[in-house]
Amino acid sequence: MRGQLTYRCDQHPAPHDCPDVFVIYNARFDEYGMPVRDGGWSSVLMRFCPWCGTAMPDSKRDFWFETLATMGINNPSKQTVPDLYRSDAWWRSLCGPGVH
Repeated sequence: MRGQLTYRCDQHPAPHDCPDVFVIYNARFDEYGMPVRDGGWSSVLMRFCPWCGTAMPDSKRDFWFETLATMGINNPSKQTVPDLYRSDAWWRSLCGPGVH
């Protein structure tokens, strides 16, 4: 898993474009996924490591949307999302360091 997450391709700067990348990590939502090769950025959520079977952390996607809704942001694609919520900084600030 670590090799997949640290792999950098010389020919494909975007992980979704590289056929050698099997696992991507979305820090904003603390999600691991397998990219869907359809020209977009979608992926299939992984709940367990495909190599060892270890459970992955629970996705924080729903929590992200719920948190933004409490701030009156119900359509993040059309409303301005605060910088804190553009990375994993938002959930790390709530959960503490080292927490997944």
